[in-house]
Amino acid sequence: MNIIDIISKKKDNKELTYDEIKFAVDKYMIDEVKDYQMSALLMAIVINGMSDDEIYYLTKVMIESGEVLDLSSVDGIVVDKHSTGGVGDKTSLVVLPLVASCSVKIAKMSGRGLGFTGGTIDKLESIEGFNVNLTKEEFINKVNEVGIAITSQTGNLVPADKKIYALRDVTGTTSSIGLIASSIMSKKIASGADKIVLDVKVGKGAFMKNLDDAKKLSNTMIKIGKRFNKEVVAIISNMDYPLGYSVGNAIEVKEAIDTLSLKGDIKFTKLCITIASYMVHIGKNIPIDDAFDMVVENLNNKKGLEKFYELIKSQNGNIESFKIDGNRYEIKSNKNGYLVNIDTLSLAKYVNSLGAGRKSKDDIIDYNVGLVLNKKIGDEVSENDVLGYIITNKQIDDDLIKYFTIENNKVDDYNIILGIEK
Repeated sequence: MNIIDIISKKKDNKELTYDEIKFAVDKYMIDEVKDYQMSALLMAIVINGMSDDEIYYLTKVMIESGEVLDLSSVDGIVVDKHSTGGVGDKTSLVVLPLVASCSVKIAKMSGRGLGFTGGTIDKLESIEGFNVNLTKEEFINKVNEVGIAITSQTGNLVPADKKIYALRDVTGTTSSIGLIASSIMSKKIASGADKIVLDVKVGKGAFMKNLDDAKKLSNTMIKIGKRFNKEVVAIISNMDYPLGYSVGNAIEVKEAIDTLSLKGDIKFTKLCITIASYMVHIGKNIPIDDAFDMVVENLNNKKGLEKFYELIKSQNGNIESFKIDGNRYEIKSNKNGYLVNIDTLSLAKYVNSLGAGRKSKDDIIDYNVGLVLNKKIGDEVSENDVLGYIITNKQIDDDLIKYFTIENNKVDDYNIILGIEK
C-alpha cells in the first residue's frame, strides 16, 4: 500500500477502504506522507466527494489518532455544541453560558479560525489572561465546579484532525461535506459529550452555500452520531447576512456580552435561544417548550450573563481590563434608499486581511481589528448615514461602500432559522 495509489484511486472517484484511509492519515502523522501529498488527496476528496462509509472511516481513524476524553466523572449529562462557521459567528459565547445557567453541563473544546470565520478560541483569547489551554484534570474540574469550561483542542485529542484541519485552511479544501462532517464529529465524539447540537450555517457567508447542501451536511453528521451512539440535533441557520452587528474577535466578545445583557440583535438573539433550547431539551430530557421557557427566563434574569462572567473568571480572564483599541473608519451611504444586501463574505475576507484572521496557519491575529454594522438589512438610509465602521490601525480602502447594496425598494424580511434536523 502506498499514498500515490490511494491518491490515484480517489482521483478516479473510487471508494477508499478503512485500511487505505488509515494508512494515509497514520503516515501523514509521522511525516511519511508529505503535506503536498495529503493536499492532493484532500483535493481529490473535495472534487469527488465521499461515501457514508468513507466519512465514517475517516471520522473513526481521526478519533483513533489520539485519546478519547473520558467525561464519566462529570456529574450529569454533558451536551456539546458546534457551528460549521459563519461570518460574525459568536454564538457559542452566548449559548454555552446560557445553557450552563440552566444546569446542563458544558465541556467545550473549540478551534481557532478556519478560512473566513473566526474561532471561539481566538475570540476568548482577546480577553486578557483567559486560559484556553486547560489540562484534562483542570477541564473536568471546572465543568463540575462551574458547570462550564472551554478549552482549545489538545495535542492528544484527535491530533490527526488538528493537523489536517490546519492544512485544509491554507489549501482551499475547506468546502467538502465529507471533510467538514468528519472533522466536526471526530472532535465532538472524542471530546466525550453525551449529546450534541449542531448549528449548520448556510448562505453567502458560510461554507454551505445552499439549503440542500446544509441539509446533506446535517444528516451526514447525524448519521455519524448514530454510528457512535450519540444523539445529534442539527439546526440550520441563515448566513446570507452578517450574524449580529460585528465581525472580528474582541468586538464579537463585546456583542456576546451585549446579547446576554438583552441589548443584542433580535435575529442573533433568536438563534441563540433556539440552539440553547435544544441543548437544554436533550440535556435535561424535557419537552422543547419547557426548555425554551427556561432559556428565555435565564436570559431575561441575567443568569446567563452571570454564568459568562463566572466562566471568564474561572479561566483567569480579566474582563475588567477588556477594551478594543484602534482607529475607527466610517463607511457612509452614498445615496438615499433601503439597505437590501451586504456582501458578507467579501467583507469578512477584507476584515481578515487587516489582521482579524489568518492567511496561513502561523499568522498572528490582531484581536482589535473588526467591523461594526450600524444598519440592518431592510433599514431605510439617507446619503452620508454611517452604515458601519472598521476598527484597525492600518489604512483602509476608500471604496468599502461597494459591499453594501442600497436600492429604492425595501426587501422582505428573512428568517434566521431555516430548519431543524434530528
